[in-house]
Amino acid sequence: MNTQWTARARRTAVAVALAVGLTVGAVGCSGGDGEDGKAESSATGSTGTGTGSDTSPQEGTSKTLAEVKGQEGLLLKITSAARDAGGFVTVSGELKNDGAESARVPVRASGDETEVLRHGASLGGATLVDSAGKKRYYVLRDTEGRPLTTTDMPKIKPGASVPVFMQFPSPPASTEEVSFQLPTFASATISISG
Repeated sequence: MNTQWTARARRTAVAVALAVGLTVGAVGCSGGDGEDGKAESSATGSTGTGTGSDTSPQEGTSKTLAEVKGQEGLLLKITSAARDAGGFVTVSGELKNDGAESARVPVRASGDETEVLRHGASLGGATLVDSAGKKRYYVLRDTEGRPLTTTDMPKIKPGASVPVFMQFPSPPASTEEVSFQLPTFASATISISG
C-alpha cells in the first residue's frame, strides 16, 4: 500500500508540473490585457457538437474529436483523450474565442468544490461520463486540492486560442467512448485512445 501511495504522489507531481508548464505557456501566448471581463450569466451553451480534421498546435496533425460551444463565443476543441500507463486519461485541446470581444472562462467551469475554486479559474468542473459502466469521472486533484487541469485561465482575445488539458481517472480498458461534460459548454461524445 505504501508503494501505491508513492507512485500516486509521483504521478501527481508530474501532472502538476505539466499543468504549470501549460499554464505558463497559455498565459505567455495569450497576450491577455489584464482587464476584468464582463461577468455575464447567460443560459448554458446548448449548440451541438461537431467533428473535423483541424490541426492542433500542440500535436501537429491531430484530428478533432469534438468541438463544444460555450458562452460568450468560447469554443473548446478537443484533440485527444489518451490513456497513460499510470491509470489516467488526459483530455487535451484548445479553447478559442470565436466572439467579437475578449472573453473569460465562466466561473462555473471550475465546478463548485470549495478547494478547487480557491485555486482560481480552471476547467476543474469537467467530467467524463461512462454511460455503459454507469460511472462519472471527475478531474483529478492534487493533495492541496488543485485540479489537474489548466488553471489561472487568462482573458482570451477575439480569434485567440489557449492550449488546455484535463486529467481524469481512467475508465476500464473496455470503455472506448465517454461523454465529455463541462459546465456552461455543450456536451460531446469522445473516443479514448490507448
